[in-house]
Amino acid sequence: MSNIKLFESNQIRTVWNESDQKWYFVVEDVVLVLTDSKDPKQYIKHMRQRDDELAKGWVQIVPTLWVETAGGKQRMGCANAKSLLRIRQSIPSPKAEPFKFWLAQVGSDRLDEIENPELATQRTREL
Repeated sequence: MSNIKLFESNQIRTVWNESDQKWYFVVEDVVLVLTDSKDPKQYIKHMRQRDDELAKGWVQIVPTLWVETAGGKQRMGCANAKSLLRIRQSIPSPKAEPFKFWLAQVGSDRLDEIENPELATQRTREL
């Protein structure tokens, strides 16, 4: 099962991973959206060279999964939400600022909900 998510009207391909019951995002799509790179594969290669710790754990946080593409299903590097947050730390790009702001807002909201559980209940009702 695959899906398309939008971030600031940019498409990011996603795929549901049955083994851990989580959505995964195509890393190349995320890098393309968060950087000015014309070649996200090369950007990822250089990002891994700059960040030794990310490179060491890459295989664990970016499994290759089958993704629907224009040319049919292909295996692509994908990351779940937690892994994307780690990858995002290695992208020094002004285009990533809105994502960082959104992430900070989500984190702040969740911390507020821990402090005041009624806020979580209220958010659930609104959804």
